Amino acid sequence: MELIQIDPYRWEIKKTGAMHVPARIYSSTALIDAVKQEEAYKQLVNVAQLPGIISVALAMPDVHWGYGFPIGGVAAFDLDTGIISPGGVGYDINCGVRLASTKLTLKDVQDNLETLAVTMQRNIPSGVGQKGATPLTNSELKKVMKQGSKWAIDKGYGDLSDALFTEEGGCMPNADPEAVSQRAMERGRPQLGTLGSGNHFIEIGLVEEIFDQATADAFNLSEGLVTIMIHTGSRGLGHQVCDDFLAAMTRKQSKDFKLPDRQLACALFRSPEGEHYFNAMACAANFAWANRQVLMHIARDVILNVFHISPRELGMHLVYDVCHNIAKTEYHIINGERKLVCVHRKGATRSFAPGNTQLNDRYKPFGQPVLIPGDMGTASYVLAGTETAMKETFGSTCHGAGRVLSRKAAVKASKGRRLREELESKGIFVRATGKLTMAEEMSEAYKDVTEVVGAAHGSGISRKVAKLRPIAVVKG
Repeated sequence: MELIQIDPYRWEIKKTGAMHVPARIYSSTALIDAVKQEEAYKQLVNVAQLPGIISVALAMPDVHWGYGFPIGGVAAFDLDTGIISPGGVGYDINCGVRLASTKLTLKDVQDNLETLAVTMQRNIPSGVGQKGATPLTNSELKKVMKQGSKWAIDKGYGDLSDALFTEEGGCMPNADPEAVSQRAMERGRPQLGTLGSGNHFIEIGLVEEIFDQATADAFNLSEGLVTIMIHTGSRGLGHQVCDDFLAAMTRKQSKDFKLPDRQLACALFRSPEGEHYFNAMACAANFAWANRQVLMHIARDVILNVFHISPRELGMHLVYDVCHNIAKTEYHIINGERKLVCVHRKGATRSFAPGNTQLNDRYKPFGQPVLIPGDMGTASYVLAGTETAMKETFGSTCHGAGRVLSRKAAVKASKGRRLREELESKGIFVRATGKLTMAEEMSEAYKDVTEVVGAAHGSGISRKVAKLRPIAVVKG
């Protein structure tokens, strides 16, 4: 399978053999060698062989190996002849990022950053199996799964306006709690308001550079001001939903499809199995939006208490909440016609262009905010959606830096280093729950986020708006 360079940021594999469509990778020359050496390269070709796939199988600049689908993979499927695949969404359904801006400056916070990190960690449960401050009954959990962010807002976690600055308004309407197993509910019931483990985090950042002033103004981002970013998802509930449906679809697979990889277990979108997964996935997605809504409210209260300021002095404003592990039905232009399709984004972010009807009035002239976190020692970026993304990638772009080292390899590579001291010497206070977390999540475990964002911007699938520098981080 020959990888052909089309231009500085586009690489393609022609349709061959069992592929129904070609495969395309968005990458810079500096990043492409790592892609060639990974299983992700082969995984993208496998995705191109799935029934009902439309136009092209896509990989974003942060692409790396995943379960079945590569992380950073995007694919759209016909609703009548195409499939829906749990592996095309991922285990952490609606893992996503939420960003808020404030009126605070570095001068306001620098003397208490360590206290802020310690207090944030103390007040927000993180790590595997941790329980939140808002345990739920089964009936209340079903409401969370149906209502998403609205449930949390109605309970006093945030403001009504927050839903306007959340993808899908923080709720997928097709959610059906009856499609969710009892085991998934048991895992999710105690976990609302928890951060989780692995690469999940809360990051206090500083707007370091503005690339597009008009768009930054619309997003309430100004150079020198403090931001709060949260990265987490649907916790054990989403993981179990994925596990349940992967097992069921794998058992039935040989009767329906001949697949190049059993990890691509799937069902026709219009089948009972496909519909049940789509509705259960929506429940997990809504749980994740409620979870980030609750966490942002707790983080806000921590900041108010640590700095002894009023909500007015803090001036916190939700910039946006985006998901990057999801399957959605969306309208896109296919062969010149507007068509409803099922778009899988696994480790990929929606990048809707200016004028899109799904954006609120404030953002419609500028495009959807795209939130790209780096790692705890480097920058994060805010971008905006583009028309190129709508034409080429079903309105999608990258979601982060993308791993280059496994967690085991990162731990091995970090031996002998004092990572916390290294970060504090850069002015970044980090607190982590697990002993190995900082090693697993060290900067060298990830691609250069500036290079990844540069490829997304250079290819035109999203455009740079602002750069954020971390100053305090709590890792799961």
